[in-house]
Amino acid sequence: DCVTLVESCLAVARASDDGTPPSWMQFAHEVGRMRYRGGKRDGYTSRLHYFSEWISDGEKRGLVHDLGKELGGITDPRPLRFMTEHRSSYPALADDAVFAEIGNMERRLDSAARYYVPKDRIDSVADQIQNGDVLAFATAIPGIDVTHAAYAYRGNNGVLGVLHAPLSGGAVEIAHFTLPEYVARIKRSTGIYVAPPLSA
Repeated sequence: DCVTLVESCLAVARASDDGTPPSWMQFAHEVGRMRYRGGKRDGYTSRLHYFSEWISDGEKRGLVHDLGKELGGITDPRPLRFMTEHRSSYPALADDAVFAEIGNMERRLDSAARYYVPKDRIDSVADQIQNGDVLAFATAIPGIDVTHAAYAYRGNNGVLGVLHAPLSGGAVEIAHFTLPEYVARIKRSTGIYVAPPLSA
C-alpha cells in the first residue's frame, strides 16, 4: 500500500532520530501522529482519508511542508465526495453515524485550498524537488484528490524519479521512468503534490 510505505518509512526514521534504539511502540506512535487528524486516533472518522488533508494536517503540526504554492501550483477547487458517493466501497460507512461524520468531514475540506503542480510544469520545477520529498499524484477522477503516493528519488545520475509501492501490488521499487514520465503514465493524472518531510 502506497500510503503505508510513506508513513512507515517516515515512522522508522523519526523513531530512530533521538539516538536511542527504536521500538515498536515508538514506531506506532509516529504512524499515529501522521495517520490521524491532529495526531489523535479516535475511530474511523479521525483518519486522514484524503491525502491532501494528510499533507495539510501534517503541515499544521510541523510534520511536512506543503510546497504546492511555492512551486507555482494551481488549486483544485473540486469538492471531495468520493467516499460518500461510493459508500458501498467502504464497509465502515454502513454505519449511518460514521457515514454522516465522513460527509461532514468532506464538506469541511471544501474551504481548504489544495495546490498541485500540473503535469506539464513538473519539468520546470524538478530541480526544486529533493530526494525523499513525499509525492502524491493528483487525479481528474471526480470526488477524489490523489490516487497514489510515493517518494521523490534521485539516483547517482541526479535524475528525478519515483520510489513507490506499485499500484498493482508487489515489491517496493524505483520506477524505471523519470518523474514527469511516470506521471504521464498514470491514467487521468493531472499533476503532483509535493511535501518534504520535516524533523518533527
